Amino acid sequence: MICDDCEISLNGERTLLLVGRTGDGKSATGNSILGTKAFKSMHCSSYVTTACLLQTTQLQDGNILNVIDTPGLFDFSCGPDFVVRELVKCFNLAKDGIHAVLLVLSVRTRFSREEHTSVQYLLNLFESKISDYMIVVFTGGDELEDDETLDDYLGCFPEPLKEALKQCGNRQVLFDNKTHDPLKKADQLRNHLLDVNLVVEKNGGKEWWKTIYNIPVQGTKGTVESNLRGMRHLEAELAKERVARLEAEKSAEAALMNLENKRRLMRDIYRYRQRPMVADKLQERKLESSAGMCRIL
Repeated sequence: MICDDCEISLNGERTLLLVGRTGDGKSATGNSILGTKAFKSMHCSSYVTTACLLQTTQLQDGNILNVIDTPGLFDFSCGPDFVVRELVKCFNLAKDGIHAVLLVLSVRTRFSREEHTSVQYLLNLFESKISDYMIVVFTGGDELEDDETLDDYLGCFPEPLKEALKQCGNRQVLFDNKTHDPLKKADQLRNHLLDVNLVVEKNGGKEWWKTIYNIPVQGTKGTVESNLRGMRHLEAELAKERVARLEAEKSAEAALMNLENKRRLMRDIYRYRQRPMVADKLQERKLESSAGMCRIL
């Protein structure tokens, strides 16, 4: 059950959907929202969520809060059949509709074109409808410096991701899923529930899912396949860029190493050439010393 410190009422039953890429903390975020370890969450990469799962908690005011955890539906490795199957499962789990879609990103991730592509994939999959229901949850709040705010962090975002946030109405919240401080837990949850209420009010109480529930599964699969083709094409281009960048870095490292080797060789040659001169000077000093002793005698 949600803690006593969370006084925000959801004014009825609410269902939240967690989406994002594998490893960004969807399950841990679900547990923070529910106030219990309802979803299995592990730091090691050997365990990941493999299917959609719904967990429920009851608020202090008696209202019900449902949270649906999903596998990494927007990873490049997911095939269209898997994505569609899990989306249909979400349809069934959220038969009364979804009130907010939580896009989970991690501040530990170095945001690049891959992350931007994943966000755009989600937005494109359901056209513009999903952005009206989306809240961006940044996990890893413990990673920020003591005096660093979420706004400070977002200020360093690349422009494409800033544009993606604008599409979501700039609704974002920072979560520290590792904290054991009950006041901090209550505060971040309170902020999140406020955002959920704002999303519900903005959409006139109309749930997402119901707005697209009549889309045929086959049509959804076609949309998924089209988006995946675009993503995989971009991923191939990004892979080429990564390879080229790595090769350039290796070439630069090799050039630096070659330069350092040349410098080392020049130093060795210089020392080698200096040796006879040093030896001659030592010999001269010895001779001078011997001559001086002879004069004394």
